Amino acid sequence: MSHANNTTNHHKRPACTTTGGGGDHCNPPMKKARSQGIATTTKNGLHFDTDVEISDESSSVIEDLNPNDLLDPPSVGAAAGRASSGGVTSNLSRKKATLPQPAKKLVIKLVKAKPTLPTNFEEKTWATLKSAISAIFMKQPDPCDLEKLYQAVNDLCLHKMGGSLYQRIEKECEAHIKTALQSLVGQSEDLMVFLSLVENCWQDFCDQMLMIRGIALYLDRTYVKQTPTARSLWDMGLQLFRKHLSLASEVEYKTVFGLLKMIESERLGEAVDRTLLNHLLKMFTALGIYSESFEKPFLERTSEFYAAEGVKYMQQSDIPDYLKHVEIRLHEEHERCVLYLDVSTRKTLVATAERQLLQHHISAILDKGFTMLMDGSRIDDLQRMYLLFSRVNALESLRQALSSYTRRTGQGMVMDEEKDKDMVSCLLEFKASLDKIWEESFSKNEAFCNTIKDAFEHLINLRQNRPAELIAKFLDDKLRAGNKGTSEEELEGTLDKVLVLFRFIQGKDVFEAFYKKDLAKRLLLGKSASIDAEKSMISKLKTECGSQFTNKLEGMFKDIELSKEINESFKQSSQARTKLPSGIEMSVHVLTTGYWPTYPPMDVRLPHELNVYQDIFKEFYLSKYSGRRLMWQNSLGHCMLKGEFPKGRKELAVSLFQTVVLMLFNDAQNLSFQDIKDATSIEDKELRRTLQSLACGKTRVLLKNPKGREVDDNDSFAFNDAFTHPLYRLKVNAIQMKETVEENTSTTERVFQDRQYQVDAAIVRIMKTRKVLSHTLLITELFQQLKFPIKSTDLKKRVESLIDREYLERDKNNPQIYNYLA
Repeated sequence: MSHANNTTNHHKRPACTTTGGGGDHCNPPMKKARSQGIATTTKNGLHFDTDVEISDESSSVIEDLNPNDLLDPPSVGAAAGRASSGGVTSNLSRKKATLPQPAKKLVIKLVKAKPTLPTNFEEKTWATLKSAISAIFMKQPDPCDLEKLYQAVNDLCLHKMGGSLYQRIEKECEAHIKTALQSLVGQSEDLMVFLSLVENCWQDFCDQMLMIRGIALYLDRTYVKQTPTARSLWDMGLQLFRKHLSLASEVEYKTVFGLLKMIESERLGEAVDRTLLNHLLKMFTALGIYSESFEKPFLERTSEFYAAEGVKYMQQSDIPDYLKHVEIRLHEEHERCVLYLDVSTRKTLVATAERQLLQHHISAILDKGFTMLMDGSRIDDLQRMYLLFSRVNALESLRQALSSYTRRTGQGMVMDEEKDKDMVSCLLEFKASLDKIWEESFSKNEAFCNTIKDAFEHLINLRQNRPAELIAKFLDDKLRAGNKGTSEEELEGTLDKVLVLFRFIQGKDVFEAFYKKDLAKRLLLGKSASIDAEKSMISKLKTECGSQFTNKLEGMFKDIELSKEINESFKQSSQARTKLPSGIEMSVHVLTTGYWPTYPPMDVRLPHELNVYQDIFKEFYLSKYSGRRLMWQNSLGHCMLKGEFPKGRKELAVSLFQTVVLMLFNDAQNLSFQDIKDATSIEDKELRRTLQSLACGKTRVLLKNPKGREVDDNDSFAFNDAFTHPLYRLKVNAIQMKETVEENTSTTERVFQDRQYQVDAAIVRIMKTRKVLSHTLLITELFQQLKFPIKSTDLKKRVESLIDREYLERDKNNPQIYNYLA
């Protein structure tokens, strides 16, 4: 089991046999003394249990040898015992070694007593450490190097003297800290100088405590960790500094006062030493007195400062400038927290500034500046106001101000009857402006959007029915031919905007009546700007209100399409080819009565040629569609007349009534008002309007005698031989096509009549289902079902009407209950 080359650091003695007094034995190899006591090792496959005796001299060699063994001849390895002086000989003798013998167990016993500490060890060591600590605090050099000081602390801790050492260090530090802080009492009256002294004192303290902690690091890692009540040396130093700072109250007060003065100076625009502020406030934070000693008075002073500033600036500045100032102030306070204030202060500091600069002035800001900002569409300023108000939970006040502004401004547009012509365009501009502000300034806040909608619904129904009528007129103007410079995309955008206003209308049936009447004129007179746009608008209305709302409007388009086919068929018919008078072309629109507005019948005595044409067309139509009845609507007819004037031929686009009057002058040069009336049988008021358009307008085909704007009974009219115009084809404005007050009134009355029918039908429908119902419940259900505004008194009248017509009856025992009569 021997390995000859296993180790190279020890010389192995060869096995040998001696005859000296000890007998035969194998000398074990020599070993160096080690600091360990007892060890059991396995080496070269052999097991050794060794008791090692510790020698005072590290260079001694311990062997279990007899004295005679040292006299062995070199040939048997005696030189191995003197390896230190004969290394070469030893190596040579190893080569001659015989095979190793079994190892002998060696027992080495401890012979020395446990070492004892020198007398006054603790006192002497502490004296060294105390001298070093004093030198550190006094900023003087110390002859003892740091390694020895560290070892001294280490030795004291190893000998269980850590507690005593800790107390002595604490006492020594306290004395020096107390002296340093007391030296600041009564120092310079100049606050900046004083604060610099405090900063220097704190910086010195930090440096000194770090050095002391470095020396006594072993104390921190052993005694302090093992003692729950003991603070670390750093924390112990902070506690001592805090204690003596509070005892030197003048120093603490003066420091806080100086800090507050510096911050106030910075708020007033002066440059201050932010590094000094940062260091001193870090001192307060490290000492754990930041909140009580500094933050509390700081927030009080901040509140006072901004309370005074808020009142002052509100009086001196306009609202946009004030809001900018507030925004800058809040940013400055946030930056202050980043640069030198403790992070825990930020929330309360900013809240204090917000409260004094914003929250206390919400009403004043809105009263003084909101209307001005809205009128001027000041997007950025309104956005600033919204964001600032959101910081103090004042958005509800801003929303209410928006509601009041919208209602007040919109009411001025709706209630001013003199501006009815521009009402819709003004409302559209106002709505677009509000939408832009809502989108860009109010962050698309849903509550604000609903506020705008509610306000518009309120104001657009302030004048019952009139806005609905004007919206229909506005659409008629946009969809009528002659809107030059308007692309299809722009027209489509306008329709969408108008549709937004349409949604707010409660009496949509009024809108339908006027829209249908205007649509009829556009279709019959061929005045529609775009059939695609017309159909697009009807599609939008259908989406909004359902197919029932647009059934009649869609039917009107069907009639126009069908009329084109009928006219083509008529021109190809035998009646048209054989019986029509020469020189006349005629186009007829066949309208379904239920789809189109109701037109009052107007009698007129037509020229013979037109009567013949009507009779021929009637014959053709009835032969194709038996069982139908044709009624001619003379008020809707229009013609193209060819006029021979001395100064040239002209084509005149005129109404049927204008045509009848002008054709009278083919046979007469001069006619009185009464002559014309007798010859045409046109209703008096309509005739006066017709003559007015021919003789008093811009295109004067006739001459009136005497001259004037109005047509009187004694006026006479003559053909205007001197008539001239730069255009070959010209239009004579058809007065009868312009709406009169009477027409508007009759349209409105028809709407109300239709509403009565709807109310009656709803009452009968409800009672037929319920059979028996109280008055209150019936009225409630009617309000839910009817889509137009109506008063409860009007509903009561309709109920009474149905009772009179025996659809309902009152209960004999309770007059407030109605019974349905089958």
